[in-house]
Amino acid sequence: MPIRKLISLKGKSSLVTGAASGIGEATAHRLAEAGSDLYLVDINEEKLHDVKKSLSEIYDVAIEAFKIDLGKKNEVDSLWEELKGREPDILVNNAGIYNFRDFIEVDEPFLRKTLAVNLESIFWMCQHMISSRMDSGGTIINVSSIEAILPFAKGLVHYDISKIGVIGLTRALAREYGRRGFRVNAVVPGGIETPSVEKLKKEAILKLKLDIIKTGSIFKNRLPLGRMGKPDEVARIILVLATDLASYVNGAIIPVDGGFLSS
Repeated sequence: MPIRKLISLKGKSSLVTGAASGIGEATAHRLAEAGSDLYLVDINEEKLHDVKKSLSEIYDVAIEAFKIDLGKKNEVDSLWEELKGREPDILVNNAGIYNFRDFIEVDEPFLRKTLAVNLESIFWMCQHMISSRMDSGGTIINVSSIEAILPFAKGLVHYDISKIGVIGLTRALAREYGRRGFRVNAVVPGGIETPSVEKLKKEAILKLKLDIIKTGSIFKNRLPLGRMGKPDEVARIILVLATDLASYVNGAIIPVDGGFLSS
């Protein structure tokens, strides 16, 4: 099959969570460029519609935006009810929250919110995707983190356990539903210059959070490529996994980290 057909998503639809910025926004651009219609999901309505407008000016694809709090199961359920009969062919679970807090100081509401957004929402999104497309199959790409494989920064125990759960979920679903036509894979980004990371860096400098500044410096110096990555560099791998270029890839956990995990 010609490469242009292998990478084409024309006639398909993709749902991307956390689409208002960073990796999610970059992914939406790449999927639209490949011809996919889009369902964009985020809690930030203003930025979400800015992204929708930007994409609509560039690509000739259908785009819908949905303001959803993925930490609330009833809102996830309502989203899929609204999409009934036109469920996406491709699901990209990218949304997540990334907040530092010392393990000893983590309380129940903080932990519950982290798990609800970073892990449980992906569980429910995948459940809806698979149950609604049991006869037709589909493609799921989950976004984890290198922190799940190699915890590096202090104050992220809650985040680490949520992201290792994403890997476990990915592998289990790949095993159980591969024969039903589902390919389920995960990307494991690390050292990506997303808006949230940029905000964290500025806050650390302004508030003189020396431990975070030190961790960031050590992290960057350890990167074999010697630089941080860009959201689009993750989006390109997600695009590959979403297309027939990866037709025999299932249950894979793919680092996009500049070689950090190998160093």
